[in-house]
Amino acid sequence: MANVLKELEERAKALSAEERARLAEILLESLQDAPIADIEAAWDREIGQRVAAYERGEAETISAEQVFAEGRRLAK
Repeated sequence: MANVLKELEERAKALSAEERARLAEILLESLQDAPIADIEAAWDREIGQRVAAYERGEAETISAEQVFAEGRRLAK
């Protein structure tokens, strides 16, 4: 097994940066319970729902000034 792992490591290092990044994504995704595509789809739905609620005037909004003021208050 160690020899196979070493060979895979050497072959992976020979890939371009883009190919290594994609391989890393694939390997990390294989370790997760929910595939990344499922998570991204769920976030897309959530974003759509939040935008729709905002456009209907149903979302509570906070101004940037309020957010920054709260951040400064908490940082003290």
